[in-house]
Amino acid sequence: MVVSVTRDGDLAWIEIDNPPVNATSRAVRAGLMEALGKIEGARAAFLICAGRTFIAGGDMTEFDGPALEPHLPDVANALEASNIPIIALMHGTVLGGGFEIAMACAWRIAAPGTRFGLPEVKVGLIPGAGGSQRAPRLVGAEAAIEMAVDGRMIGAERMAQLGGVDHVLEGDLRAAGRAFAEELPERPAPVSARPARGLSDINFEERRLAVAAKARGQASPSRNLEAIGWANLPFPEGAAKERALHLEMRAGVESRALRSIFFAERSAARPAIIKGVEAHTIRRVAIVGGGLMGAGIAAACLAAGHEVTTVERDAEAATSARQTVSGLVDGALRRGKIDTADRDARTARHAAVDDMGAAAHADLAVEAVFEDLEVKQQVFARLANVVGPQTLLATNTSYLDPRVIFQGIAGPARCLGLHFFSPAHIMRLVEVVRLPDTSPDALAAAFRFTRGLGKQPVLSGICEGFIGNRILSAVRREAEYLLADGALPHEVDAAMRAEGMAMGPFEVQDMAGLQIAWATRTRQAATRPPEERYEAISDQLCEAGRLGRRAGRGWYRYANGASSGERDPNVEALILAHSAARGITRRPVAPGEISERLLAVMANEGARIVEEGIAQSDGDVDVVKVSGYGFPRWRGGPMFHATERGWATVRETMRRVAEASPNSWQMARRVRGEVA
Repeated sequence: MVVSVTRDGDLAWIEIDNPPVNATSRAVRAGLMEALGKIEGARAAFLICAGRTFIAGGDMTEFDGPALEPHLPDVANALEASNIPIIALMHGTVLGGGFEIAMACAWRIAAPGTRFGLPEVKVGLIPGAGGSQRAPRLVGAEAAIEMAVDGRMIGAERMAQLGGVDHVLEGDLRAAGRAFAEELPERPAPVSARPARGLSDINFEERRLAVAAKARGQASPSRNLEAIGWANLPFPEGAAKERALHLEMRAGVESRALRSIFFAERSAARPAIIKGVEAHTIRRVAIVGGGLMGAGIAAACLAAGHEVTTVERDAEAATSARQTVSGLVDGALRRGKIDTADRDARTARHAAVDDMGAAAHADLAVEAVFEDLEVKQQVFARLANVVGPQTLLATNTSYLDPRVIFQGIAGPARCLGLHFFSPAHIMRLVEVVRLPDTSPDALAAAFRFTRGLGKQPVLSGICEGFIGNRILSAVRREAEYLLADGALPHEVDAAMRAEGMAMGPFEVQDMAGLQIAWATRTRQAATRPPEERYEAISDQLCEAGRLGRRAGRGWYRYANGASSGERDPNVEALILAHSAARGITRRPVAPGEISERLLAVMANEGARIVEEGIAQSDGDVDVVKVSGYGFPRWRGGPMFHATERGWATVRETMRRVAEASPNSWQMARRVRGEVA
């Protein structure tokens, strides 16, 4: 029974026990309606949840079908209208439908540390049970916007200051509830009957423009703002409008895309190969290489509570690595993410040395040196001589074949790739690369470790660039074809930003630096098919020292260390000269054609990666592109987007792409229409 009712003298207890997060499933909703009939005669009733949290949202597995009775708005309204006053006793997180239920109660008591929110915007929705209408009446319009539009959570102490919580009480919640019930105050007016606060102080048109600009094409933030504005209407009218829009959005593509990526992330974090495998705990981490990548990995490990040793080639480099890691930790302090005590504790857990022997007791050793096969092989040859046989060995290579990197290393079952993304202390994605001999035990430990860092792990097989960089290389190639045929860098980037991308492909190259991809192309030159179209525009940039933002110039120019680039006439002249030298008659390329072609290339390469078993599923490809490459979350990822558009449409676009560059593209079987 997910909802139970017990009596305690003249008090009643309604307890929800629906693990893992007490979501408002149909069974919970029905149980709450039944519970209201079982508390008759009580002086008051408490609503409490078993487990680690109060109600932390709705049951999204129900969202693909029609709304099932009893509907959550009816449950909330029934709780609010109950003759027996109901006291919500809350802990953990009180989110979405959980907060809507809590707002319908007569009083709200929270344990310290409880957090509140209306995060429906994160799955492309507005609240559906009165949340956008009760929140401005309970906590004011600004806080309602913070929760519903921005998707932020509010802590118990601040919620109490806003009037959303009546008491924040230490100790056992049940005891706190009983103490409160000894002398119940006069029952307050229902939240739905109160006037909204602060609506008149908000310029909704100005706020709408700001929200839309920040959302980069996602509709749900603006719809949440619109719904909060309805709180100036009588509650029944505003709530009816909210419910109708909620159901409309639930069936829409944006919400389906966001729900798809939500479930894909959960699946990717626990792949089938590690199901049932007991993962051993990693406490001590050795990182060989203290540059930007190694320092970022170290900072992420320190934030997760690990002991970290950075190993560098000499004392000077070790000192520099120590300073870089300390700078990242200090940055977290300056931004208010940690306090001084936490900063000091993290710094104390870090050592930077020039002695490989310091890695001897590591549970995990990560190589983070520059992308040179011989150097990486030397690192692992030395590591294998000092670490124990159970130590996991991980390479952070972006493009090189891990099988060659680990060749000859004893204990191949413990060898794998952990491909972090820069800056590693911020970026969520980690590709966990499985070698032929990597054991499920090693993979399980790696997945547990990366999840513990707050990262999003995705299992990858071995190919050039793994999942993400392989797709990036394909997109980069087509983007350069577009330049040679008639587009300019700023036009390509603008077209992709218009699709919701955080950055366009040339902006991404400038940010990351052009040298790694240049080295990869140089390494591939000997095996590149002679009939494949090859445009060397980016090679010419690299040869001229235009290596990206850090160099002050790449596809764009960056004046005085600016983070955003300006168009550079020299680059555009180089592109025009390249086209002329290749005998290409340039033509205007419309933004829609640019984005259509690049999205089709993404989907085609993603489909090939799944067909080859490099990625386990379309969802894994989507997670990689959303978590690591700026693909808009609200579009669900390139594979979801392609499925939504129809693979026949992708096929037609790829046909045109292939015609424009003969002998340069291999179509996935799905794109050719050979498989569903």
